[in-house]
This record gives sequence, structure tokens and C-alpha cells, in this order.
Amino acid sequence: MSGKVWFVGAGPGDPELITVKGRDLIAQADAILFAGSLVSQAAMRWAKPGCAVEDSKGMDLEQIVAWLIEKAQKGEAVVRLQTGDPGLYGALIEMVQPLDAQGIDVGVVPGVSSAMASAAAGVESLTLPEVTQTVILTRVEGRTPMPEGESLPELAKHHCTLCLFLSITLLKKVQADLLEAGWSPDAPVLVVHKASWPDKEKIIRGTLTDIREKCRAEKINSQAMIIVSPTIGARDWSELKKSKLYDKNFSHRFRKATHKTVHES
Repeated sequence: MSGKVWFVGAGPGDPELITVKGRDLIAQADAILFAGSLVSQAAMRWAKPGCAVEDSKGMDLEQIVAWLIEKAQKGEAVVRLQTGDPGLYGALIEMVQPLDAQGIDVGVVPGVSSAMASAAAGVESLTLPEVTQTVILTRVEGRTPMPEGESLPELAKHHCTLCLFLSITLLKKVQADLLEAGWSPDAPVLVVHKASWPDKEKIIRGTLTDIREKCRAEKINSQAMIIVSPTIGARDWSELKKSKLYDKNFSHRFRKATHKTVHES
């Protein structure tokens, strides 16, 4: 690891949801810069004695990059610990480019996204056979503009699963955009605040009509995932299309069908 910067996904909040590789890199690191506003400091319990640990929540991009470069140029093993997965809304490339310019080796370790952790918290599946097989990870336009063709009304017209990051303060716009895209006012919505965080996770269920008021009542205004999907609530459905993968009449390379399906001519 010497002289290399590893960007490690810390996962959604629970320190135990970090990958084994990520945990091992923390244990080997000489220096760790963690995003303290989003990453639990409990993840630092694996750091070795004498490791330089610093919280980046008060730093701007230039300060973060300068810190990483300084440590790496000393030949130290450096970990930049980020929330969720580094490749999702993590400014990864903005940090990597200056390191590349200095000839510093870089590695990335993926992490569990809050989208997956939120679905797990609600015991929901983001895909279901013959309901939806597509998941869109996106956000509502705020201070950061959306590229052409990626507005929420345009994406929502697919009527598949939508996982909305960084959008909890814009729930009124989410409601308006999805209604514009043809979603029902009764469409189920799942909001999870601090998914997987021990003793801090909150799960709010509602519809497109009432979810904003429910979140306001719970004072949810940050660190929340919004999932809108035709699959929400499937656990309670009386009828469910089953996956062909486990169908006894469906053959694949590990299992032969018990009964052959008869096709009428």
C-alpha cells in the first residue's frame, strides 16, 4: 500500500457493512481521511495505533486533495473513506485527477450504497418479475443542474424503480414531477433516513400524496433515500409472479426441469 491512495466505500452507515477488503485497508493504513459528516467514526476502530486520522467535513476539495497528496508523497499508505460507494455522488474523479497529475497510485474499493441498504431496511425488492426489471439511481435537480434528458419527469415516465439520492428537501418537487410523469397519487413510497445506522435509522412509508407530510412530521430533512417503485409493498401481495430461476419446470446449467412444459400448437 505504500504511497498509494485507496478510495474506500464505507457503506451506508453501519460500520459492519464495510467490505472485508475495506476494513483490512483501514487496518493497514498510515493515514485515513474520512468524511465525518456521513461516515460513522466507529469505522476508525480498526485503525492501527499511530495512524493519522482526520475528519474532512470542514475541508473543501483543494484541502482534501492536498492532504491526500502530502501523505502519499511521504510514502504512506492512505485511505480516503467515503460514504456508500465512491462511484456514486462521491466526487471520485475530481479527487483522482490531481493524484494522477502527481503520479500517485490510486485504488478504489466499492461499498454498499444507501439505495441497497434502504431496500434492505424495508425488506423490499427493487426488481420483480413482470413488474419492473429496471432501477434508476438519480436525484432531483437542485443547485446541481441535471444533464439534458435526465430530468425526473423524463426518467419517471419509465415507471420502473426510482432511487432518489440527495432529494429529501425537494419532496414537493418529487411529488409534482412524478404526477406529471403519470404516476398515481396512491403510488407507494419508501423513505429511509440513515439506513443501517444503529439506533438512528427511520423508515417512513406512504404514498406520493402523503409522504411529504409524513417526513415533515418525523423531521426528516437530510441523509434520506427516497424509493418510488411499483414493487413497494410486494411482501403483502396475495399474488406474485415467481422467478424462473427457481421454477421446477425451468432448466438451467445447474438443474434440470422436473417436468417439461407442454406448449400447445
